[in-house]
Amino acid sequence: MSEYSREVQLATSLLCSSSGSMELLQLHRKLLQRVDITVQEFRFIVQKCPRFLLVGGPAAGLTVVAQTSLRLCGRYGREESGGCSQEDCPHLHLCKFFIYGNCRFGKGRKPCKFSHDIRSGRNFDLLRECTLHDLNEEQLFLLLLQNDPALLPEVCLHYNKGCGPHGNCTFRESCTKVHLCQHFVQGDCMFGSKCKRQHAIDQESRRMLEERGLSADVIHELPFIYRNIHHLTAAVATDQTDERTEICLHFTRNSCRFQNECRRVHFHLPYKWEVFDGFTWMDLPHMEDIEQDFCDPSKMHSCGINFVTMTQESQPVRRLSTVSSVTKPPHYVLTTEWLWYYKGDHGDWVEYGQPDEKQRTTSVTSRTLEEAFLCDRTAEVKVVKGRREYVVSFTDMYQRNHKHNTKRRICRRPRFVSVAQVQNQKTTLNLVLGLSGQTGPGSPDRHDGPDTVPYLS
Repeated sequence: MSEYSREVQLATSLLCSSSGSMELLQLHRKLLQRVDITVQEFRFIVQKCPRFLLVGGPAAGLTVVAQTSLRLCGRYGREESGGCSQEDCPHLHLCKFFIYGNCRFGKGRKPCKFSHDIRSGRNFDLLRECTLHDLNEEQLFLLLLQNDPALLPEVCLHYNKGCGPHGNCTFRESCTKVHLCQHFVQGDCMFGSKCKRQHAIDQESRRMLEERGLSADVIHELPFIYRNIHHLTAAVATDQTDERTEICLHFTRNSCRFQNECRRVHFHLPYKWEVFDGFTWMDLPHMEDIEQDFCDPSKMHSCGINFVTMTQESQPVRRLSTVSSVTKPPHYVLTTEWLWYYKGDHGDWVEYGQPDEKQRTTSVTSRTLEEAFLCDRTAEVKVVKGRREYVVSFTDMYQRNHKHNTKRRICRRPRFVSVAQVQNQKTTLNLVLGLSGQTGPGSPDRHDGPDTVPYLS
């Protein structure tokens, strides 16, 4: 896709200058005015570049929506949390009200304590990495508003149910969500101008949005932005409901009795790295090397892959794996053992439950944290090390000491298993099952193994 970087940047600029989306044919015509591009090349770019989402169908026509994984740093503008001190933070450090177009400090005599510069060193580096560095401020801000879920309030679902001017919304005029017709947002309202729900921002929602700091220009664009948000959210939900995101443990170890009808991925390793080419997920080469680097918490890149953004040259990347080891009995082999780390005093990564450089250990282990994480991915876990107490937050992956107002980054990475180790474990397992004459984990006859099969490390 790098050979079409200019065309991608121009198309992104056109979309962000047109409320974030545009009809497919209109985008093609506009792009032809800027650059010489064939129909085949245009179709290739729109279908394969993750910057663009195609929505609609033959009846309504196809629409292209601009999307990005770039986000605004939620901690940067929060004084009560001490701001963001993460040196390699993957998010933009910008004033939220500057993006809203209504920062009262930026226009007055008192300067804003938060950045209004999209071309500052770290911000520009992020924009260049995401190939968004050619966008002007207004274009970038619109792109962020429709992609970053933390920037705008949701459309009120209760407003869209029941009768009356406020539907079932009990907050009425004081609601902190936007009162808009959900079917209008989805583009399928059959009532048009006769609809009893709002197709524009009403007075109450406008007042609420102005109190949040949004400018009149941004508020005017919101009905279009919310429609784009709906398309982007629906696309993510569709991807997340795909059942083929977990590797079949039984196929990996021996064979699966469901064969082609199995709802899980059949692969010979307990991990699988893929890149999305615009049509489907494709296997990445050098999979073992990528996995080995990913298992090292100190590494953020491998073979052109950014482990923070999970992209390779702006194309989405994902890692599939077998089920977590904490969900199965100990004798199950080729499950994925997840390890949890915190950043030490000297920048090294220390596994929970293991001694640090002063031989101090934490009160919780990787297994403890993994069990808590799978139970509730928004939970907080108390940790004691020596005489100090900490709180581990899964939401933003930090360990905090509230007494001293300090924090450390944490991360979750799998234990590395080489291709040779996988083969050795499968060979040993088959030998054990053959000698015992039992049907155990991974056998084609059943999907639950007896507790008598020994654990194989």
